[in-house]
Amino acid sequence: MTNRLRTEIQDEEELEQDLIVEEKPAREIQDNLFTQFFAKGFITKETATGALPFIMYIALLGMIYIGNMHLAEKTIRDIDDITKEVKERGWDYKTAKADMAFKSTLTEVAKRADTLGVRQSVEPPQKITVKEDQDGN
Repeated sequence: MTNRLRTEIQDEEELEQDLIVEEKPAREIQDNLFTQFFAKGFITKETATGALPFIMYIALLGMIYIGNMHLAEKTIRDIDDITKEVKERGWDYKTAKADMAFKSTLTEVAKRADTLGVRQSVEPPQKITVKEDQDGN
């Protein structure tokens, strides 16, 4: 008497193994530039790892170049902002200078001094002379 359950399990395992064994046919690799570099032996693993420091150096130079461009553009924007501010301050200076020139005219000073009670003299100025003593004092 054989164990029926064991034979059924073995039969199922054999069927599963037959199903697993079926493999898809390998597809053919197309012949293009990329496959010629890596599959045909133009660039091997040894040459690729040998060129890795140079590639890292080029990548570093590229990052420095990009950072430098960002810094230059930021500097240009800052220069433009400062140029605008200088122009505005120049306009403020010219306005203040013209206002000061207007307020320092004789008529404007007289109008402002009149509010304080100071009036312009109508009499001409007098010359003061000092007589010297014969003693030399």
